[in-house]
Amino acid sequence: MLNFFAKYKLFGIVLLVLSGIIIYLFYNALQPRELLRVYQPADFNSELMDSSITHVKKYHTIADFSLVNQNGQTITQEDYEDKIYIADFFFTTCPTICPKMTQNMAFIQEEIKNDPDILLVSHSVTPEIDSVPQLKKYALEKGVIDEKWNLLTGDKKQIYELARKSYLAVKTDGDGGPYDMIHTENFILVDKERRIRGAYNGTSKEDMERLLQDLNILKMSYLR
Repeated sequence: MLNFFAKYKLFGIVLLVLSGIIIYLFYNALQPRELLRVYQPADFNSELMDSSITHVKKYHTIADFSLVNQNGQTITQEDYEDKIYIADFFFTTCPTICPKMTQNMAFIQEEIKNDPDILLVSHSVTPEIDSVPQLKKYALEKGVIDEKWNLLTGDKKQIYELARKSYLAVKTDGDGGPYDMIHTENFILVDKERRIRGAYNGTSKEDMERLLQDLNILKMSYLR
């Protein structure tokens, strides 16, 4: 009898290990997937968007664009095709929230610099001041990696419409004409289908940690 058990001991151990692996895989397969919400204009404060889209409750996506980056290159939505990206609005001479926002965007850049699926984009709300040379100077000062992070300037009307109709990230100031704006501290997470998947306080370290967690969840959703 002892010889019988000794003979099949290894077989029993292998069978036990395989059973454990199968049970683990079944358990994971049955667990509900953690997914990020898809945000629509109706989910945001109406002050952050054009009145024509405040009622939109589904199918909202980021519009096409054509702007110029810190290297004088024309950047369009095609440069972000099949990419996850984080967007914000700033200006290089901003003395208040922009320095902290840029610092936090640089922190995100460091965390995702080796991930080819994730990019960053910052839009200037004062393109008449933020010329290509000005953006390049700022990029060098802040450690911007050109392959990961575009600082964009260009037609102010186009930037304003992107901010108010696509990213839902700025407010009008009400006294400087139809295309003046006050940008918020929001970082906007956009998926590969151009949908908004999260909004984060760009001055908050805690929100940056939440953003990194959400990035991981979003990335994992494309692997299943």
